[in-house]
Amino acid sequence: MKRIVTLQDISCVGRCSLTVALPVISAMGVECGILPTAVLSTHTMFKTFTCKDLSDQIEPISDAWEQEGIAFDGIYTGYLASGEQCGQVCRFFDRFAPGGEQGSGCRIIVDPAMADNGKLYAAFDEAFPAKMAEVCARADIILPNITEASLMTGLPYKTEYDETYIRQLLEGLLKLGCRTAVITGVSDGPGRLGVVSLDQEGTAFSYYTRKCPQSYHGTGDIYSSTVAGGLMRGMELSDALSLAADFVVRCIDATSTAEDARWYGAEFESQIPWLCGQLTERR
Repeated sequence: MKRIVTLQDISCVGRCSLTVALPVISAMGVECGILPTAVLSTHTMFKTFTCKDLSDQIEPISDAWEQEGIAFDGIYTGYLASGEQCGQVCRFFDRFAPGGEQGSGCRIIVDPAMADNGKLYAAFDEAFPAKMAEVCARADIILPNITEASLMTGLPYKTEYDETYIRQLLEGLLKLGCRTAVITGVSDGPGRLGVVSLDQEGTAFSYYTRKCPQSYHGTGDIYSSTVAGGLMRGMELSDALSLAADFVVRCIDATSTAEDARWYGAEFESQIPWLCGQLTERR
């Protein structure tokens, strides 16, 4: 069985980050280790929440794993709370990914979760995208949305765009140093939404589904976690990207009747049996 470790925060209640990644990846038949970067009572869409930063635990946990000779087939990063944590994650790559003592053959997947709808999340300052770009530079695969891609490349953010603009974003992301750039939340026409990718060899891919009228907290985490699980199972990137898109649509549909869904998070749990069935059908 393949083993991946994911570094991101955990919300004790609410569907996002590790609360999504751990069950989704485990259900896909992949061992999922976790290195929490912070622990929250709930995610930040709740009116009241507590947060304990765990930056001081990243190095000691890494030391203990290294002493035990623990290795990983993949590393998947999500929301990182600070520029300091970005630096810690890069050092983690040095230790457990290619070039590090433990990590021969380890695949790095980065979801640079820091912005949406043209704006950085409130917790970040204008210097943060450059720090996240350093993390992305070390990755095999990165999964930004259009806002995150524009912030890391320095290209203007656009809500109306064409294929040329998306290609420029992809090429700008590849210049950071990653092997494959994926942009999520791309539209190629009315009522359609999907993903596009480009690698250093010039191989391009795109996949679109219908655009759901609803928008829910945590769907990006569902998407990235499904991609990570699929890749660890040996799926081709194109298959993992398309499976994740289809799964997110099903989760949104399943959530559409819940009154508090927009802020609480997308209902992925009820759709896990479908996801597992697809793993067999899409071999």
